Amino acid sequence: MALWLGYGLMVLLVAYLLGATPTGYWAGKILKGIDIREHGSRSTGATNVLRTLGKVPALVVLLVDIFKGVAAVGLARWFYTLPAIANAVPEGVNLQTWTDWIVTLAGLLAILGHSRSIWINFTGGKSAATGLGVLCAMAWQVGLGTALVFGLVLATFRIVSLSSIAAAVAAIALMGIFQQPLAYQLMVIAGGLYVIWRHQANIQRLLAGTEPKIGQKHQESEPAN
Repeated sequence: MALWLGYGLMVLLVAYLLGATPTGYWAGKILKGIDIREHGSRSTGATNVLRTLGKVPALVVLLVDIFKGVAAVGLARWFYTLPAIANAVPEGVNLQTWTDWIVTLAGLLAILGHSRSIWINFTGGKSAATGLGVLCAMAWQVGLGTALVFGLVLATFRIVSLSSIAAAVAAIALMGIFQQPLAYQLMVIAGGLYVIWRHQANIQRLLAGTEPKIGQKHQESEPAN
């Protein structure tokens, strides 16, 4: 049993490290020799990369950040399909239930890793893109629906933070609508609330009517947290 738990911890550690890969930070260092955490919103996410470095770097960062979430969940799910692992299930353990929870925790740790990266002193982005990748890998219907909500809100209001918050709320609802496993539903509630919490400063600006739209500069910068 101890060895089996060790396998799970190993998978979770790798999931966190995947999420913690500081894509936006590296983009700033490689392309302009800057620490992107000292510019714009001080976030390492794709939105700040767009404002600071331009469209192409932002697109690359966005895609990689989404992939980090997909990879974390995919790794966890794949690992427990390996014959050597699946055939060594301890007595009394339901493999499907165990896998659901490991996938759930892997997704949460990837989201946490993106915003609290060990490589850059536990700073990072706001986890929306990595969270979308997690959703797409866990339940494609939920991921697609969440992406559509994000796109519709963005097209209407041209405010990325508002779109991310709306997508987080939509993800919570869609997990229930599509009757996903309880572990997944609890993960999306926790992950969605975390993403919304990471947007505290944005919410304050939204309420004040000062949140910048796509193409606008920040009036002032705030810590990425």
